[in-house]
Amino acid sequence: MQSVDFSRSFLIFRIDYLKRPAETASHEPPSSLNNARIQLECVCTVRDKTTGKTQTFVMGASCKTERVGVDREIWIEPNADFVPILSDQEFLIIKTYDIANKGVPFYPPSRGMQPERQVGRTADAFDSVRIDVARADAERLESAARIVEATLDPVRPPLVAKTAIDTDRYTAVLEYPVKTMNASERDLIYQTDTGPVLLPDFTREREDLISGLDLAFVAFNSPHWAEFIVRAPVSVGEETKVYHYARPVRYESENQVFRLS
Repeated sequence: MQSVDFSRSFLIFRIDYLKRPAETASHEPPSSLNNARIQLECVCTVRDKTTGKTQTFVMGASCKTERVGVDREIWIEPNADFVPILSDQEFLIIKTYDIANKGVPFYPPSRGMQPERQVGRTADAFDSVRIDVARADAERLESAARIVEATLDPVRPPLVAKTAIDTDRYTAVLEYPVKTMNASERDLIYQTDTGPVLLPDFTREREDLISGLDLAFVAFNSPHWAEFIVRAPVSVGEETKVYHYARPVRYESENQVFRLS
């Protein structure tokens, strides 16, 4: 049996300013070429039951908006968390500033204001895109006792989880590294508390699934259900909102935990 080895799984996008401007840029580029390699945090595969077609989305680790290759003042102001999400043909870039609806312009400013969730075709935004999902031999941990044992193993093996959600129209399989696991060897209780992962909006049409992907943390202590806390705008004043993991959602699901060899 194999599972995703997230320590060796990456997305790589290439921007060559001599060929085309960057569709997602918020600053003047200090150099003409950049290859960004970003470690994967989640692989999400969605199958449409009505057509049998599947789509796979991968999410890269959050980073910060930056100027690459300068000798000082690397961080762009105002700064944003930057989360890239890719399929084989589309991208979703989620930028989070100190407040929601910050209103930050593209570069050059004549292009207008950036959306906080920018969706487009990878062929229009990047010179090339590569998605490398590495898989490794893994043992499925089929009981709470085995999950607790692996969690407390002094060797500290990597743990990976798989959560499958079945709805009327779609099935979605989320694969993600377990970065936080709670365990009690006395009571044989385990519980994930890990993320972010990708959570689809199952009310959307298949061609619009990428636009509705949300970031969420996921917890489960049973093979049969999972609870998510979803990133959403939250009011912190009369006219001010921020993004916070604040909206709970529960799904009946099939959860599996794997120990990588």
